[in-house]
Amino acid sequence: MTRAGAAFAIIFSLAACSEGFNSDPDNPYAPGLAKNEESVDNLLVARRLMYAKEYELAIDAYSRAALENGLSSDVLAGIGTANLGLGRLDTAERLLRQALEENETSPEIWNNIGVILIEKGEIPEAEQMFRRAFALDNGESDAIRDNLRLALAKSENSAYDGTIEQDYKVVRRGSGDFTISQIP
Repeated sequence: MTRAGAAFAIIFSLAACSEGFNSDPDNPYAPGLAKNEESVDNLLVARRLMYAKEYELAIDAYSRAALENGLSSDVLAGIGTANLGLGRLDTAERLLRQALEENETSPEIWNNIGVILIEKGEIPEAEQMFRRAFALDNGESDAIRDNLRLALAKSENSAYDGTIEQDYKVVRRGSGDFTISQIP
């Protein structure tokens, strides 16, 4: 009888947990799935994660968005930008160029490819990318303008001395723009 009573108590407590476990506002645990609620757009979640510099989580959210809506240029550009934030330059460049094939009018994509090319030391091509981004943006973005200035300065100073260490870092500005700034 005690075994049956203990089994009944366990089953009853598990059933109670599944029904009202998350309804208590003082409950310290995260809520479960809201079965009757509408889900949040994964692109929005991914953009917020990018803004918070949570690049790995953003890649996961962009992947879920791709499952829901297909592999659009927004998704490709987002995953590429997240990889840029993680320092995965080759992967980022491949994804951003693929996004560029679908959407050639996005200045952010052109700018981010330019940032990758600057990081890789491919200054002339980076300059062309920044020029295109600047033209598509009508010169309104300070980040794109600064990146273009840096690329122009680097291309004019083509006599590079390998012994001089240049300290630059990639800085995120806005929702999907990156800029290159000198470390003081």
